[in-house]
Amino acid sequence: MKRLAKRLQDFNELVMFQHSVFSLPFIFIAMIVASNGWFGFKLLILGVLAAISARNAAMGFNRYVDRVYDKENPRTAGRPSVDGRLDGGSIAIFTVVNALVFMAVAYFINDLAFYLSLPVLMVLLSYSYFKRFSSMAHIVLGISLGLAPMAGAIAVLGNVPLWSLLLSIGVVFWVAGFDLLYSLQDMEFDKTNGLHSIPSRFGSNITLKISALFHVLTVGFWGGFVFAAELGLFAIAAVIFAALMLSYEHYLVRRDFTQIDRAFFTVNGYLGFVFIGLIILDKVSL
Repeated sequence: MKRLAKRLQDFNELVMFQHSVFSLPFIFIAMIVASNGWFGFKLLILGVLAAISARNAAMGFNRYVDRVYDKENPRTAGRPSVDGRLDGGSIAIFTVVNALVFMAVAYFINDLAFYLSLPVLMVLLSYSYFKRFSSMAHIVLGISLGLAPMAGAIAVLGNVPLWSLLLSIGVVFWVAGFDLLYSLQDMEFDKTNGLHSIPSRFGSNITLKISALFHVLTVGFWGGFVFAAELGLFAIAAVIFAALMLSYEHYLVRRDFTQIDRAFFTVNGYLGFVFIGLIILDKVSL
């Protein structure tokens, strides 16, 4: 039993399960808006399973193909995929199983979700290779998480309304923006090892400016989402809160690069949960 618990703990560390807080709130924001309130326990369970299995597949694949680089990077050398706790075969099986679970869950949601499940997986898995040839990997990561709100709308409505597209584009720039900040930690490593990123190509000052621009666009698109979905004051408050949190994130990083982890995990985690809480209040208050 202890061995199984240790194995599960290693896989949990492999995929950094706690990072699910970035995508899950926005899937359910879309589902709440699409259903004009409660969308039912069935979609709640299927939504959680789809989000977790898709992310596990993407993270497992990323850890599998990046082992050669992670071994040389002091920041990542302690990952289970590198230090011997999990072998390549185990990670590959984990990735395939989660991909199949994602497609199976999509089948039980609706036809459109199932038809799109394979293309969505291809997008999620492609991120792992982009850093080898393009500095736009940050955008690809943003797109990967930005698919979440559209997936939530599809689960409830079977189509993609304009407001869900605006919410998704906001998530794209939100994720790309904070990934730029996070990537500052690997700027010198990327240069040395021939990996492509905006920090390694343009330096920290320009990276900070691009990240700030992305987050301005985030607030703008989320404002458009609130307008297009005809939401109320609590939803407007959610966008204002997001703007304040993103400003604080940039303040932390610009003041001290050692605050990057705090800015990345804490600030963005709170942003998502407060955002969905205010959307729920907005629907309850109508």
